[in-house]
Amino acid sequence: MKLSEKGPLAPVPVLAAVLEPVSQAVQGWPGIIAAAHWDLYRVGEVVDGADFYVGEEELGHIHLGGDVHLASSPALGQALVAGGWAKPMRFGGTQYGGWTEFQVRTAADAAHAAWLFELNYQRLRGRPEAELVAEIAGHRAVSR
Repeated sequence: MKLSEKGPLAPVPVLAAVLEPVSQAVQGWPGIIAAAHWDLYRVGEVVDGADFYVGEEELGHIHLGGDVHLASSPALGQALVAGGWAKPMRFGGTQYGGWTEFQVRTAADAAHAAWLFELNYQRLRGRPEAELVAEIAGHRAVSR
């Protein structure tokens, strides 16, 4: 979803201790627009996390409960799912084609989520998807 379609801009909330380092890292990247992520059914009323954008393009968001939704392209999403690095988005239908999700519960999960955001950030900043897919294929699991 485009930034202009998300509802009113509001400050990013402080997230739970395990999530806040991810939010802070992403907010520190050049060109990132960070804002409150609204509850889908109560836009403008109930904050449900942090949204991140590169211009009008959504990078992804972190829900208060620890779900990370990454606005992956179909090729990037497929590579992440095939490698076991993320799961396909559970809902949203074709509107969210390529989107992936990942649950953050530990510091290791948070580091992994930051890597997922960084991959998509690099894509939105122009790094060729073929390079990103190759990086995903060569990525080694760390114990989580």
